[in-house]
Amino acid sequence: MISAVLQTSFLGDMILTTPLITRLARDGPVHVVATPANAAVLANHPAMASVIVYDKRGADAGLGGLRRVAARLRATGATTAYMAQGSWRTAALARLAGVPSVGFDSSAGRWLYSRRVAYRKDWHHAQRLWALANDRRSAEPAVPEPLRPSLYPGADDVARVIALLETAGVGPNECVIALAPGSVWATKRWPSYDALAGELVARLPDARVVVLGAVSDAPLAAAITDAVRQRGGPAVIDATGRLSLLGSAALLSRCAALVTNDSAPLHLASAMNTPTIALFGPTVPAMGFGPLADRRLVLEMASLTCRPCTAHGGQACPLGHWRCMRDLSASAVVEAVAGMSGPS
Repeated sequence: MISAVLQTSFLGDMILTTPLITRLARDGPVHVVATPANAAVLANHPAMASVIVYDKRGADAGLGGLRRVAARLRATGATTAYMAQGSWRTAALARLAGVPSVGFDSSAGRWLYSRRVAYRKDWHHAQRLWALANDRRSAEPAVPEPLRPSLYPGADDVARVIALLETAGVGPNECVIALAPGSVWATKRWPSYDALAGELVARLPDARVVVLGAVSDAPLAAAITDAVRQRGGPAVIDATGRLSLLGSAALLSRCAALVTNDSAPLHLASAMNTPTIALFGPTVPAMGFGPLADRRLVLEMASLTCRPCTAHGGQACPLGHWRCMRDLSASAVVEAVAGMSGPS
């Protein structure tokens, strides 16, 4: 059997699609359709036969691009397309390629699918995606334990991480705590990472703090660095914009714990099984995107009845108070880190 998996959504969604890819690879080659940004995170993955890059907002925009990518998909000889992303555009892509498709009954493109699978709101998204490969006669999947995504940093990624830590004077056995303060969605960004870092170096004086993120997160890293400097702590390692996605995954594999918003680093940590403290504000883990590492903890203001306010989080709180993030105290997160970064 030759399978195709179409996933052109956000980075976290692609990472959570890897259990499905791994499952399908047991029965034959798997070809994945991905955006240029997401294709990079799949490098070195042993379960994939190939990645078809679909630059849907760039070089492959419009009907001409859709047809070109459909031709590439058809050339793989895929017998089934698994619709991990459910838009009309991806549904049309599979139809143009002449490949029968399987997707969720809640997807926008469901009317073009050959078979529809129930979208279970009570499951983690990785499990929902994994279940796309179920035999249609199975009412419940036999979910593997643990169900975690998988990523494979290359030798160059690992070498860059080693160089980054050695340059910062971090020894091989030194405790490293990762902070990931960024998010595309403003309301998902917990505003107290600088206060957290200051309290962390006082509580865990032997630990080093590293900040993960994109180039755009550099101001957040600078605020964290200033807070630690004022407390007289060891120099913060600013990795924002300095590592690839798989390089960030390799760095997380070296960390004792990660503190992150509901954003892509959470899923990178799940893939590397890094102990994770996830801070949820406008969104909630019940949507299916919580951490999957063996050691994980979600901190949230569960008593707020206005949560969740949107599926992804927005650029401003609809009610103006943003208590879902502002009321999460740095002290509570420090306690969680202290407990998580110790021996398992």
